[in-house]
Amino acid sequence: MKNDNIRRCDLIREFAGATHRVLVLPDGQFDYLGKSYRSLTAIANDISGTRWSGPAFFGLRDKVRKGSKK
Repeated sequence: MKNDNIRRCDLIREFAGATHRVLVLPDGQFDYLGKSYRSLTAIANDISGTRWSGPAFFGLRDKVRKGSKK
């Protein structure tokens, strides 16, 4: 059954002078530059060339300061 209430969601990140846009797919995967990815971390690593947490790279994680309690 098709769900007509599914909305498109894009994640946008400026990095190294370029804008990077990731499409969040309804099946939980991600599309970046026409390639399907299973995780944001893989995309963040491809963009940056280094190891990153995908959610942190795209600003989806709260920043925790040293010494703060959560």
